[in-house]
Amino acid sequence: MTTKLILTHDVSHLGSAGDVVDVKDGYARNYLLPRKLATPWSKGAQRQIDQMAEARRRRSIESLEQAQSARVWLTENVVTISASAGANGRLFGAVTTAALAQAVKAAGGPTIDRRKIEAVPPIKSTGRHSASVRLHSDVVAPIEVNVVAAR
Repeated sequence: MTTKLILTHDVSHLGSAGDVVDVKDGYARNYLLPRKLATPWSKGAQRQIDQMAEARRRRSIESLEQAQSARVWLTENVVTISASAGANGRLFGAVTTAALAQAVKAAGGPTIDRRKIEAVPPIKSTGRHSASVRLHSDVVAPIEVNVVAAR
């Protein structure tokens, strides 16, 4: 069985906010709905879809040129994050996407939405790591992260 849902947030390999998707019942019931990534589809939901599309349009980087200039900055610079770590270099926790977005902004880079950052696998040790950020529907930029132990 499949369930028809409206995505409220961008979901990797599924769609972006405002898309109407058909997913298996278990995926909807156990993952998308509890995390508030989607809402059940109904006939009166078209207005909600339009509002989400408008909000996404306002929130996103307006033009492809801005996204490409942000990608240039991200590929040329390495972002340094300080996190508390044990003696073996293993972090207490993980570097969050919010911390990545804040570190990019603090380093003089573009303002990016934490929900657009994808760090797979999670950053849980000191050293050089990489993540990616979807700046625009056509532009994905890599982020080089240097994690150092906090003193």
